[in-house]
Amino acid sequence: MSVRRNTVLLSVLLLTLVLSGSAFVEELDDTFMETKEPDDIWLIQFYAPWCSFCKQLDPVWHQIGSELRSLGSPVHVGKSDATASPALAKEFKVRNYPAILMLKNGVKYNYPGSRTKDGILDFADRVSGPLVRSLSSPRLFQHAISRHDVMVVYVGATSELKANLTAAAEELIVHTYFFSASREVVPKELTLTFLPAVLLFKDGTYFIYDEEQDGDLKSWIKRERFPNFFLVDSYTLYAMGESGKLVLLALLEDRHLCEDSLRYKRLVEKVATEHKETYSRKFYFGFMEGSGYIDGLIMGEAAVPSFIVVNLSNDGYFLPPGPIETEAHLLHFLDGVLDGSVEGLGGNGFTQRLRRGVYDIRTTLTPVFRDAPVLGCFLVGFPLTVGFIFCYLCIKNRPTSAEEEEDAPLRAPSLQRKKRQIDKKSD
Repeated sequence: MSVRRNTVLLSVLLLTLVLSGSAFVEELDDTFMETKEPDDIWLIQFYAPWCSFCKQLDPVWHQIGSELRSLGSPVHVGKSDATASPALAKEFKVRNYPAILMLKNGVKYNYPGSRTKDGILDFADRVSGPLVRSLSSPRLFQHAISRHDVMVVYVGATSELKANLTAAAEELIVHTYFFSASREVVPKELTLTFLPAVLLFKDGTYFIYDEEQDGDLKSWIKRERFPNFFLVDSYTLYAMGESGKLVLLALLEDRHLCEDSLRYKRLVEKVATEHKETYSRKFYFGFMEGSGYIDGLIMGEAAVPSFIVVNLSNDGYFLPPGPIETEAHLLHFLDGVLDGSVEGLGGNGFTQRLRRGVYDIRTTLTPVFRDAPVLGCFLVGFPLTVGFIFCYLCIKNRPTSAEEEEDAPLRAPSLQRKKRQIDKKSD
């Protein structure tokens, strides 16, 4: 009896939590753009009822709504069924589900990270605040640097460089935090030979922007905004492709790492840390748990554990030509990638795109044939049958040579008349 009572109480508690979370998430429809207040800030999720990822995100989304309300955040949280409100989805150019974005001052900011509660809350806090936040004391500076893995800081008085940083922040605020401070606020041990300056802090150190060496400020921030070594997921790996850098990955098991996996992970971290000056301008370093994303890239099953260098700018990749047992072996592999002695694989050429299309179709249909063979036969057979019938009708309705000969005398007088008309006009 007590077990049954506890079960009922637990069910009531869960229902209460769901209802309380739902109270802070508003369902939006096609009238949203006409009814919203101009100064409102909205965090919106577009979903489809059939999307399994959307269903997984739904309880997290209600937790986000409840937490932002409890923190007194100015952000309103909403969600919209893109199949029921297609005009709103079209307004925001939604193509994939779940799509997450923030609307602030008429500007749309797409969320680029993994669909986790902490990641989305951090995005909401970052985008809803000022583009460039002021650090007015050394204590605030230390607090900021302890909270953020990567942050960009402008040091100095108002200048053209600060205007350029603000312009870059308008696009890159979705990825990282931007701050400004006076020279008195940043630690004295920071070596600043000139002001104003832009510094990027990560991995317990900092990098100073040099226009002559680093080029465009926004491009430099894009290249350097990732930590030097970290856990990489598919969303982050895709974003890394925008930088033009290569990515060295240790592919590891999802859990319960074996001894080789731990060794591979330590090797990549050691190279990333101790050879940063040599390779950081050309490579990112990290590790992935599982090989699902890489399997799709190489169109096969990647070995785990293993090493791979990925070029996301052209969907290419490099595999070690031999076993990598030591740090020297790994450095030799990286040097070979840079000097061209290691063969590049994959790419986005026509043949490769065709192969990838066939691979995607095969990987999509294989589970269907395995779990529901009748449905699989229908999905493949129906379009083939329609195509066959269409070709048959086209061939059947095509006139034969005998019919063309019979029609020739009928067409001849009309052709002669047209010829006489042309001759008269020329006269």
